[in-house]
Amino acid sequence: MKKIIVLSLILAFFATGCSLTGADSQKILSPEEAKATAIDFINNNLMQPGSEVSVKEIAEDNNLYKIVLNMSSGQEITSYLSKDGKLFFPQVMNIEEVAKEAEQNKNQEEANKTVASADVPKTEKAKVELFVMSHCPYGTQIVKGIIPTIEALGDDVDFELKFCDYAMHGKKELDEQLNQHCIQENEPEKLFEYLKCFLGEADATEKCLDSTRINRSKLTACINQTDEEYKVTELYNDQDTWTSGRFPQYNINKDDVLKYGVGGSPGLVINGVKISSARDSNSLLKTICAGYEDAPAGCAVELSSASPSAGFGYSTTESATAAGCAQ
Repeated sequence: MKKIIVLSLILAFFATGCSLTGADSQKILSPEEAKATAIDFINNNLMQPGSEVSVKEIAEDNNLYKIVLNMSSGQEITSYLSKDGKLFFPQVMNIEEVAKEAEQNKNQEEANKTVASADVPKTEKAKVELFVMSHCPYGTQIVKGIIPTIEALGDDVDFELKFCDYAMHGKKELDEQLNQHCIQENEPEKLFEYLKCFLGEADATEKCLDSTRINRSKLTACINQTDEEYKVTELYNDQDTWTSGRFPQYNINKDDVLKYGVGGSPGLVINGVKISSARDSNSLLKTICAGYEDAPAGCAVELSSASPSAGFGYSTTESATAAGCAQ
């Protein structure tokens, strides 16, 4: 089946020092020719049957054609095409921004006030609150790890997915967090099924809503009501309100964020205390089970000790990470 291909290391191409325009003998496409080439290539090779893209605008940028695409879902994606029409770049990473975010995230776990799992307060039924940003690579990582853990514990755990009070990954993150919040509110039994689908590939929201048969009318009503109550879109449109002038607010769980001192994504809270844990399912199970007065049967289940990869997709890594998304 055709599918959208996302490349995570596209900009490595530019490190070769080779000119994209090539020799003088190469044909250079006009903007209209480039537009037609891009549409034909994407719709015939990268899109699922029945889905098409259109070009909103095209312009020259750094010896490439910068193309703003309109997806069938309404989302806009910026891609690039070489001027000879031979190289297509479906996704672009800003090296400076990525490097800066990585540096900010490097000591996130050390900066957060955490306690060892041995010091988790013990209760009859563990309460787990997980704070993430929906598109933070490290937030998606821990969600992939914690889902099997919560499923193993079943009714013996009180779990709630929550979100940081600012977003670092644009409007799509705010929209997706409203979406996940309302699925949890309206049809909590479908949340994990939806998340398993959503975490499998980027930009899969519409497909996952369909495959999990989410009630669209109830979802839309909840999103509209929540958006109005917490002014999510209104605050996004007023950049003067953005945290540090860079990150739009998302205040649905703000009171709990402040209560627990959650500074970034992810933030794990067990029985009212912010906890540090590895992100593989087995480690998360042990960390949570340290919070029971009497461990339930689910605590004896053997889960995977492989750490999920950061970002979308279900590959794994042998090494754990303490990185996170934080301003």
